This record gives sequence, structure tokens and C-alpha cells, in this order.
Amino acid sequence: MAKNKQQTTVFFCQECGYESAKWFGQCPACKSWNTAVEETVKSNKTGGLGGSSQAVLHKDKKSVPTPVSEVKAGDEIRSDTGMAELNRVLGGGLVSGSLILVGGDPGIGKSTLLLQVCRNLSAGGKKVLYVSGEESLQQIRMRADRLGTFNENLLLLCETELSEVESAIETVKPEVVVIDSIQTMFNAEISSAPGSVSQVRETTARLLQVAKGLNTAVFIVGHVTKEGTVAGPRVLEHMVDTVLYFEGDRFASYRILRSVKNRFGSTNEIGVFEMRGDGLTEVANPSEFMLEGRPEHASGCVVACSMEGSRPILTEIQALVTRTNFGFPKRQATGTDFNRVSLLMAVLEKRLDLQIGDCDAYVNLAGGMKVQEPAMDLGIVLALISSFRNKPIDDKLTCFGEVGLSGEVRAVSQAEGRIREAAKLGFTTVILPAACMKGLGEIKGVKLIPVKTLADAMNVI
Repeated sequence: MAKNKQQTTVFFCQECGYESAKWFGQCPACKSWNTAVEETVKSNKTGGLGGSSQAVLHKDKKSVPTPVSEVKAGDEIRSDTGMAELNRVLGGGLVSGSLILVGGDPGIGKSTLLLQVCRNLSAGGKKVLYVSGEESLQQIRMRADRLGTFNENLLLLCETELSEVESAIETVKPEVVVIDSIQTMFNAEISSAPGSVSQVRETTARLLQVAKGLNTAVFIVGHVTKEGTVAGPRVLEHMVDTVLYFEGDRFASYRILRSVKNRFGSTNEIGVFEMRGDGLTEVANPSEFMLEGRPEHASGCVVACSMEGSRPILTEIQALVTRTNFGFPKRQATGTDFNRVSLLMAVLEKRLDLQIGDCDAYVNLAGGMKVQEPAMDLGIVLALISSFRNKPIDDKLTCFGEVGLSGEVRAVSQAEGRIREAAKLGFTTVILPAACMKGLGEIKGVKLIPVKTLADAMNVI
């Protein structure tokens, strides 16, 4: 039997998309073990794996290098999505011709968010095509009835064949397309199953051509792995223009939309939403929302200020320190880095001579917030000290600052914005690094207490 030379067997890494002609135990690229999967792909003379799925330059056009000074830079055309929080994360609005990847846990509200965006855009006169490979038309309609009223500018399509989706886009010529989800799309030119590395990569490449060729904004929904990253090869995130992660506990009321890649704006912005019966509602003031119901005059509780892009957010830090009944003390951190909490406890024991090495310690950021900014260090330290000494901290006091291994309190950025946010919510005292006092203007109604070391901060509380 003659061997088919048009097909070849290739091994892909499920984590990063690394390609190899031979099987490998450990991926040479991302160093992950047992992630190689065997797939049969088509070979062609253009060097692509999936035939027409690869971008091929037109032969009648020659690419000529152009001096950067001669390139005319125009402002990108942005559309209002009808949601201020989403506009903030996207950098000011939806850019025409952009490819946006939205990832998140199952049931977190990705489809609900995009359907609300489709409703707002269609109400503004834009033609929107919503392509679903997971739900029927009746299921989508049930969700739509819960979210509000829709007009004829929103078109629904239940299809998993990529060529049929492309044909519908060329026929309808929508301004916005939603693909829910990329793992269900199937390219007939690729012999592997939907959701495989080859299918996801080649399907995204085709959608990228559609977005750029027709100047259509395309949203694609991506499933996530147990580690919380978008399933499929990491090259998927490199191909798109924007990567958004929808975070939060599916059983909690709030959701956070975070940008981790954005070619048209900042990658540090977040949008906060609250899940209700009629869909997602924007939270204009996340600090006030996060601080609702916090205890009064309780030890181990302090409010610290973190920055998410240009937005200051006040978060309550709760700590519980108690003597252990076992030989090995237990440590637990929720919402912050566990290793960072262990490091700060070691600094307390070494620099302030607090005997907490034989104590159980639990640190929690109330409301389910996840913050990794070093400016939360001072708040974590003060909460641990308050719980260990069983002395409450003033309810009108807030703090921020990075703590070093020598016990010094180091400066952080955008100090004035943090202080003004605290003043707006009624806080009267702010503990901050002494280095942040340089060039800081006077803010009425707020007492600023600069500290240089942890000993100074402990004396204040």
C-alpha cells in the first residue's frame, strides 16, 4: 500500500504548542512532562500545516521595506460597548479589526458578558453575528430573554464547521463577531479532533485573517485548564490582539475582567462586575463594594490600598494568628501569595522579635480579591501584628507600602491616587512609606503618617 505523502505525523505540546517530528517526554520549550500528543496534519508546498489556513502573500504584491518616518499613524476606530468597565479594560472601546480572546472558568459568565455586549452594540445600530458551537438557538434565546430586549441587528448561528462560519461572515458582513467557543470550531482540512492543538491554532489563524481582511472585530471564547490558563497552545495568546480573563468565584456575586495582553491599551486595567438575575451589572466603585459589611473594632483587620492599572482599590486584609496545638504550625493564604506571607512572618520574627514561628497563621483578602502587588505587604504585616497582640486597629486607618527583608518600608507608585481614594471613602489616617512624601500635595481631611521601618509602623498602631 502506497504511503500518503500529503499527510505527516507531528507531535505537539499541549501546554505551549511546541512541534516535533518525534515523541518527547519533556517539552524542550516549556519543560512540561507528558504533554506530547500525536496528530496527523496535511503538508503543503507553502509550508503551512493546514493548507489555506495559513496566510499566503499575494504574488502580484511585493513587500517593500518602508521607513518608519513615512508611515502614517492614524487613530484606531473604537466603538462604545455600552459597558464602561469593559471599555476601560479594552483601552477605551472596541477596536475594529481586532481579535479578542476571552477566557475564564466554566459558569463564570463569559457567554453572558458577550451576549450583553452584543445587545448593546446591536442597539447602537451595529450588525453583530453570534456563533455558538455549544448551545442551540433556543438556549441562547432563553438567556437573551433574561438579559433584556434584542433587535434584528443581532444574528445567531449554531455551527461548528469553520468554512460555514466564514461563509456566513462573508454573506452577512457583520461589524462584530462572537465565536463561542474556539474549542468547538472544526476545520475540515485538519484531520485531528476539535479542541486539539492543530485545530485551535489553525482555526484561530483563519479567524485572524477574517478580522484583519474584513476589518471586523472578533471575540473568541476560550476554555481554561485546571491551572487557570486558556486551553490549547500558548501560541494562541500570541496570535490575538487582546487577551481578557474573567475571574472570580462562580458562587460569589462579583466578577473581575482582567487584561493580560492588549495591543491597543494598558495591560493592568481591570473591570468589576456583579452577577445578578438579569445579567452582569457594572460596579463603578469597587472599593466601596469590597468593604461593605467589614467588622468594627476587630483585631487582625486592616484596609490596604492596591493599584490595578490606573484604578486604586481598597481591600480589607484579615489575619488570624494563634498558638498551634501541633508540632508543625499551619500557614494558609487566600487572595495573596502564600510564599510572600511566609517571608513577611520571618521578617517580623527576625526584625521585631515577635515569637510567631510556633503559631498558626491565616491571611485572607476579604471579598475574594486576588492581589499580588507588593504594596499590600504593609497591610499584611499590620494585620498579623494586630491579631498576634489581639489589639484592634482604627477602622478609619488604611496603609500601603512594600516591606523589605531588612524590615524597611519601601516606596510604591501612585501614592497620591491611593490617598485620595481613601479620603473619598472616609478614611482619616494613612500610613505610608516615608519616601512617598516627596512631592506629595496636601490632602484635606487625611492625616499622613510616614514610616521608614516596621518598628515605626508597629508603634503607630
